[in-house]
Amino acid sequence: MIQVFGLHKSFDTKAALRFFSERRIPVQFVDLKEKEMSRGEFESVLSSLKKATGSLSLAIEAMTDTKSKDYASIAYLYDSEKGDKLFENQAKLLKLPICRNGKDAATAGLAQKVWESWK
Repeated sequence: MIQVFGLHKSFDTKAALRFFSERRIPVQFVDLKEKEMSRGEFESVLSSLKKATGSLSLAIEAMTDTKSKDYASIAYLYDSEKGDKLFENQAKLLKLPICRNGKDAATAGLAQKVWESWK
């Protein structure tokens, strides 16, 4: 089952939910305002993105919403510190939606081309 982590008010989260709904793909939606990802879920997403991008730095960059008003507070941190801040402030700093297909595939932000390959 596909997991979608996002916010009800987020345009991109709504677009992702619509994408899966139109294709009749069942999803589990988690509103990050109500319940954030566990450390294990967060690390799983980060690991999947690290495999896809080739490095931890690029994976963290892919997960970070650089347009967020809170981005300046983490812009110059080391990757390990950025990862911790992303985990602690998921609703404010993550690029949404975070979509996860099992433990091995994940995306941050709108990634319809990737989602099309998910069954």
